[in-house]
Amino acid sequence: MSSNVHHSVTTGPPAPGSTFPLGATPRDGGTQFAVHSPEADGIEICLIDDDGGERRVELGTRTFGVWHGFVEGVEVGTRYGIRAHGPWNPSGGRRFNPHKILLDPAARAITGDVGSAQALLPYEDDPFGHPSTVDSLGHMPLAVVTAPNTVASPPRPTVPWDRTVVYEMHVGAYTARHPHVPPEHRGTYLGLTAPAVLEHLTGLGVTTVELLPVHAAITEPGVRARGMRNHWGYSTGSFFAPDPRFATTQGDEIVEFRAMVDALHSVGLEVVLDVVYNHTCESGVDGPSMSWRGLDAPGYYLLDGRGYDVDLTGCGNTLDSASPAVVRMVCDSLRYWATDMGVDGFRFDLASTLGRPGGWRFDSRAPLLTAIATDPVLSTRKLIAEPWDATGAGYQVGGFGTMWSEWNDRYRDTVRRFWAGQAGIRELASRIAGSEDIFGGGPRKPWASVNFVTAHDGFTTRDLVSYSAKHNEANGEENRDGTDNNISVNHGVEGPTDDAEITAARDRHVRALLATLTLSTGTPMLLAGDEIGHSQSGNNNAYCVPEDASAAESWAIDWDSMDHDLLGFVSRLLRIRRSAPSLRQQEFFIGRDTPTGRPDLVWFDAAGNEVNTATWHDDSIRTIQAWVDGGDVRSYASDGHPVDDASSLLILHSGGPTEVSLACPPWAAERFVPVFDSSTVDGAPVDSAAIEAGSALSLTGSTVLVLRSVGR
Repeated sequence: MSSNVHHSVTTGPPAPGSTFPLGATPRDGGTQFAVHSPEADGIEICLIDDDGGERRVELGTRTFGVWHGFVEGVEVGTRYGIRAHGPWNPSGGRRFNPHKILLDPAARAITGDVGSAQALLPYEDDPFGHPSTVDSLGHMPLAVVTAPNTVASPPRPTVPWDRTVVYEMHVGAYTARHPHVPPEHRGTYLGLTAPAVLEHLTGLGVTTVELLPVHAAITEPGVRARGMRNHWGYSTGSFFAPDPRFATTQGDEIVEFRAMVDALHSVGLEVVLDVVYNHTCESGVDGPSMSWRGLDAPGYYLLDGRGYDVDLTGCGNTLDSASPAVVRMVCDSLRYWATDMGVDGFRFDLASTLGRPGGWRFDSRAPLLTAIATDPVLSTRKLIAEPWDATGAGYQVGGFGTMWSEWNDRYRDTVRRFWAGQAGIRELASRIAGSEDIFGGGPRKPWASVNFVTAHDGFTTRDLVSYSAKHNEANGEENRDGTDNNISVNHGVEGPTDDAEITAARDRHVRALLATLTLSTGTPMLLAGDEIGHSQSGNNNAYCVPEDASAAESWAIDWDSMDHDLLGFVSRLLRIRRSAPSLRQQEFFIGRDTPTGRPDLVWFDAAGNEVNTATWHDDSIRTIQAWVDGGDVRSYASDGHPVDDASSLLILHSGGPTEVSLACPPWAAERFVPVFDSSTVDGAPVDSAAIEAGSALSLTGSTVLVLRSVGR
């Protein structure tokens, strides 16, 4: 490569230009570059031509720790990298090595693949030994100069939180095997613009699509060494660039991503991104130097006194959420996706790390969390925290601030245990009523609890009732990866079976789980594919696939095997949720008297009696009834006026055949109309005629019932 290298220095006019924004900004006659690297002795922008030739241009000015300058003649589409000169002092975290070409942390687009893993290492044999002299050019993706966005986007849907239903999906896996998506669009951003996909989502009744990471990802060295690639994308290589693997045409990913967002918005669906600001693809101190490590490791990463990365994430490194460099980078990235790319919110992976300045105890008012929640743009978007990290101290469910909603894994585990016959009603009641014990006591609302039974990380709902243990052999880690705490059952046979009785029991179990989820107070989140019976063959950690696997071979949803009955069942559930404000209230139940003179929520046992202390603490109890009064639902119409609703009676029974007496206190309704029954294939009650209060109902097994009041 050395024979193709040409050096030049920017001197005299034009002026060096501004330190803002970071990255490459096209101007008339060239491009402005700005790179954060406060301790570097010099920064070179490396312009790479189509033949791989390199021209290096020094940035001659450093202001506020940012090297910046204007380079004439650099046009949109130019590929470039960065070489950083400075001290090699690994025990102090300084790992400058100009032999390593680095990705611009602010690049809006990247191109190319990773080559030799050895070439990317900044050291020779020991991370604290001598620096490597191997040039990494040709083994690293490169940044691309991109044009600014000049296209206006249509208005965002802005779905109120109390009406939000989240739908978590992987862009590639969702459409890679969809028969009604054009073959050239399957597994891509444009795949989600297909009419059949939009019709499925709107017909299902979800409001908010949550996409697994779409920031450009680079597979971790350990995974690459096994001949695998990271499928989920939780290994960020760029916080600004859309992942090129989801583009139909390499280089068009920005345009195609915006087209996807516009298409989803056009049918009223929000777009939330799963973002990974807790670690990067550079792994631990023995990992590669690809971007941040080579520019300012002490500024970007948590390091200990010996120069080692502090690992709160289980991924080798942790971004330092108290560092101004990180706060700026994360907020710049979020604003870019919210404004230029048009997204409606963010789910923050391992969000507890963002609230642990210096890696110490969690503080909901930590610098980065405060910056996000008070930003005039970001505070108008949905903010969802995954409230834990890889350490015990990071488990912070309920600990985030007013602006945040949170994944509620206590909801997941409680609901799983109840329907697996492993728990009574005490904690279940708290979870289905909005988890006031976790999120109450302050200004937060019930929708702060993002309720889920399954997510990308773990079993699908179908596998949850078909496997008693994980089966992750396909990942190449001898089934050691993934959790063993699944709270799953197989109903007598591990995996697929033709036994009709077992299949029926599994179907009934799935319907009870999904009914509980969609009818609970809080924000429900569905895992894409659960509504059509998708299985991953018992793999509860489907994060990787063989390196050469096509999108269709990468844990893609099998649409040809769709369970149409289950799809209709979930759609019915979400219609009931939309039509019943009492089931999605904006205030916690506190036992208050409503204007009707009745309590807002009362619990009853199978005999129709109010639940007493002994029953609450009897873990053998498997039946509970919830009266939700409709006279004071604390929900509001779009014009701001409060809405009225009929009262609802929910009955949840986990177990074999039993009899339930409908709750019949003096103030209850005289009659109830059945509107939902999870024991039927489509959720429709066998008989929708009104039932007198106090009547006995015979249940044939595990069941969720919804009845609406008639009369009082």
